[in-house]
Amino acid sequence: MKHIFIIGSRGLPAKYGGFETFVEELVKHQINKNIKYHVACQSENADLVHAGEHFEYLGADCFSIKVPNIGPARVIAYDILAINAALNQIKKEKIQQPIFYILGNTIGGVIGHYAKKIHQVGGTLLVNPDGLEWRRTKWAAPVRKYLKFAEKKMVEHADLIISDNQGILDYLKSEYGSVKSDVIAYGTEQVESDLTESETLVKYKVSDYFLIVGRFVPENNYETLISGFMASRSRRDLVIITNYEGNTFYDTLREKTHFDQDPRVKFVGTVYDQNELRFIRENAFAYLHGHEVGGTNPGLLEAMWSTPVNLVLDVNFNRQSAADSVLYFDKDKITAQLENLSVLTVEEKALLHRKAQALIQEKYTWEHICEQYESLFLKEFVFES
Repeated sequence: MKHIFIIGSRGLPAKYGGFETFVEELVKHQINKNIKYHVACQSENADLVHAGEHFEYLGADCFSIKVPNIGPARVIAYDILAINAALNQIKKEKIQQPIFYILGNTIGGVIGHYAKKIHQVGGTLLVNPDGLEWRRTKWAAPVRKYLKFAEKKMVEHADLIISDNQGILDYLKSEYGSVKSDVIAYGTEQVESDLTESETLVKYKVSDYFLIVGRFVPENNYETLISGFMASRSRRDLVIITNYEGNTFYDTLREKTHFDQDPRVKFVGTVYDQNELRFIRENAFAYLHGHEVGGTNPGLLEAMWSTPVNLVLDVNFNRQSAADSVLYFDKDKITAQLENLSVLTVEEKALLHRKAQALIQEKYTWEHICEQYESLFLKEFVFES
């Protein structure tokens, strides 16, 4: 039996996005019965479970961790406590050759100490660095400096880095030289909504529209997209689905762009119902994707499946994900490129959508992603002492 200890997500069942969804899909799609997943869970996210207890979810052994409320360092404490709990379980149950899969670089500042402990029990350390977190402007300068340092240390001490996008691996190699890494992408569902047009679009007061969906942060280029759209002659709306409420970035953006004076620009908040969100994607004239930091973005994959036309920021991460199944924009040409979408023929739109859906089915189904992970986990690893 191969034991995989997954550290760094909030845990199961998944209540958030990102890593939590990945872990849930990984255990849900398990095929090989010679693999046993052990998932660290923050105790407040584990239903009716007390700290230190174990519970089973979708066949995975989940262990809850009570994390002290110590501000920003809480995420580091969570990873440390989870690793220590896993090490105790390994020693108690005499588990042989465990694999630790750490999601994110947060613990990188102290990873050397824990890598040594993992190796002492015959374990292997795998790390998913996520999407260059240190570049995100939401972090203060000292935090960004720490995250860059943590990234460097993770690359130094991991037995293998799992990049979710070739662009991440390209960056790591250019930054740190030779990097031991495999590329395994994120996945997405291939599902269609079952709603009617009148129910959903009337609810959100939209009809003919461009669409943006994503975290409300500057590096997703909201200013570029909104300004570029406002400068266009389009009669369509720009529907923005994001968690803008109470976010100071909203006020900053309004002062810079004056979007509140353009009735076409519509912030509708967050859409929590995935069926509704899927329907809104399916009925958009085009999806606009301005994400500049990260690897294989789940929102882009969802748009590739659901929305026929996608206009995507031209950066390496996005090209590695979507190839020629989408159209790309440059920041200084966004207005013209938005207007050019109106001259696409029905056949051209259909061809883009066929390419995008074929790419999803080839590379990004959860079944395919999880099969790649199972093959990786069952390998024989050799690490340097």
